Amino acid sequence: MKALTSAVLFDLDGTVIDSAPDLAGAANEMRRVRGLPDASYDRLRAMVGSGARGLVGEAFGVSPGDDAFEALRDEFLVRYEARMTLDTRVFEQVEHLLRELESLSVPWGIVTNKSIKLATPISRALGLFDRAAVVIGGDSTPHAKPHPEPLLEAARRMRVDPTACFYVGDDPRDVQAGLAAGMRTVAVKWGYLGDSLPIEAWGAHHIADNPKDLLQWLAMA
Repeated sequence: MKALTSAVLFDLDGTVIDSAPDLAGAANEMRRVRGLPDASYDRLRAMVGSGARGLVGEAFGVSPGDDAFEALRDEFLVRYEARMTLDTRVFEQVEHLLRELESLSVPWGIVTNKSIKLATPISRALGLFDRAAVVIGGDSTPHAKPHPEPLLEAARRMRVDPTACFYVGDDPRDVQAGLAAGMRTVAVKWGYLGDSLPIEAWGAHHIADNPKDLLQWLAMA
């Protein structure tokens, strides 16, 4: 297969890695120490795309601006950092996709809203960091997704034209950021998706049922 795209950029959580077990685990650790039963794993998993805000909100019914929110969020982040590679894995089919991209000499990178403090060690632990052409965190630029700047920064570091890149993610903000950056966008059904609009309404150029779908679109890009 001949791939014509310059590069592929991926969101991290829910797109490349299944981090929900450790994220949900951190939230439920907090509930247990407070004598509360575990929250529904399925509900917590759906909130992964919203980060600490969504997970703490689901676990404790609080939101930014509430008196208890900041302390709960900070505790969550400490607990998550302590266990973030305990049960987290690269999606098996995504690993096959990454190897195929590498065999085609198509560079790939990661653009996540996870802080670079967390994104770097987790990508190293999972064998991704040294293979990725770039790893951009949510605080690597002044703006996080859905702003396009993190994606544009990734393209600059890779020395590729943003319009010749694909951006692949599992959240509407991924699609918004990719479109604003002028990239081809792919929304993935194997991700966490959340409680927002149906994936068909996100406005992505493509919707992928599985990672193999992406290879077909790369060949036609």
